[in-house]
Amino acid sequence: MANHKSAEKRVRQTAKKNAINRSSRSKIRTSIKKLRSAVAAHDKNTSTELLFPTVSLIDKAVNKGIIHKNTAARHKSRLTKHVNALS
Repeated sequence: MANHKSAEKRVRQTAKKNAINRSSRSKIRTSIKKLRSAVAAHDKNTSTELLFPTVSLIDKAVNKGIIHKNTAARHKSRLTKHVNALS
């Protein structure tokens, strides 16, 4: 338990930041799952529409420090490859 005023503030800040990061990571995962299910269903139009917003979410997460840039690059590469394979 925090005993100092500054430590109590740190606990509050950490809790707030964790909630924001958890929410953002959840949005990314949901978006990726939707895109993967569209690719699995061989739905070219839907997967093409979902690709750009998903990549955008991934890029924003990298800028905020939620995911590592190499992880983001791997996700974007694989998703793009799957969508392009439908063409």
